[in-house]
Amino acid sequence: MNFSQIPGQKAVIDRLRNSVAENRVSHALLFYGPEGSGKFAIALAFARYISCENRTAEDACGKCPSCSKYDKLIHPDLHFVFPVIKKKSNTEPVSDHFISQWREMVLRSPWFSLTTWTEAMEVANEQALIPVAESAEIIRKLSLKSFESDFKIMIIWLPEKMNAETANKILKIIEEPPARTLFILVSEEDEKLLPTITSRCQHIRIPSIPSEDLSSYLVGSMGIDPVKAPEIAAIANGNMVRAMELAREGDNAAVHLDRFTKLMRTAWTRDIHALVTWSEDTATLGRERQKSFLSYSLRMIRENFILNFNGREHRLVYLTRAEDEFSGKFHPFINEKNINALNREFNLAYAHVESNGNTKMIFLDLALKTMRLIR
Repeated sequence: MNFSQIPGQKAVIDRLRNSVAENRVSHALLFYGPEGSGKFAIALAFARYISCENRTAEDACGKCPSCSKYDKLIHPDLHFVFPVIKKKSNTEPVSDHFISQWREMVLRSPWFSLTTWTEAMEVANEQALIPVAESAEIIRKLSLKSFESDFKIMIIWLPEKMNAETANKILKIIEEPPARTLFILVSEEDEKLLPTITSRCQHIRIPSIPSEDLSSYLVGSMGIDPVKAPEIAAIANGNMVRAMELAREGDNAAVHLDRFTKLMRTAWTRDIHALVTWSEDTATLGRERQKSFLSYSLRMIRENFILNFNGREHRLVYLTRAEDEFSGKFHPFINEKNINALNREFNLAYAHVESNGNTKMIFLDLALKTMRLIR
């Protein structure tokens, strides 16, 4: 991952390049901002840039031995910490136990979410954390001399997943690290970090990606239709992870819209038999598709609620042409009287599906509650 491959973050990248040129690289950086803004991609590109043996003023060379190792994420002076889950064995897990899955996921795409990572670990129903055992690994690795690079670099992804004990154990090494050591903390919920950690870091906010840059990336790097790309970028609202999900879904979005339309129209007519048929059909889908549909439904509920108050205010509403056509007549039925209850029921259904509940019961219950709430 080079700087040149990251869309829409020129100001942040310029700031990082200047810190290297002026020899003002802080020993601890906190990259924070919304999901899909490119925080991890920038952290990885910055680490590569610092370690490059022949970097230019603009970017890493991409050809030196260091860059070749970064291409495979096997540079001996690059270390990763990330949330993990406990296996069935009694051994306390650390990031190195999952490094193969991590490298595979990151090399596939540096744009990912916690859900992507838990699925890569094949533990989608477990809660991933950075355990206390990781603190000893961090201290051990950074106590060693660097092997090849001027810097030892430790990228901690989602440091908010550390509990207080873990954070306190690494506090000293973040405050007074060994010489030529760089911490890069990549956070999406920086307000959950201990103040004692954040106070020792230089804060760099990574904003959402502008829609124009997001659209250009989708066309140039993913081969998305130039007509569809701006629409996807608008719906993603600066979130590259979401944009890539939408691009991959393709026809699924149309299928989700059709299923959502059927639910809402049938709920309005109070056709119990049709609602039972709808719920049984939805229950036959795989759990990931069910979760995808529920996430889609939550977005549609949100967009239609906003339409009620803002009309066709495109800075706040993100709909495809087909969704906009349906919502033009549907949005009055999502209002302040039912928005909270609808959100609660669809989120609850998502949680029950994720917990491997009986999907026939989950979707029938959701359909009947929607019937009650929609009128």
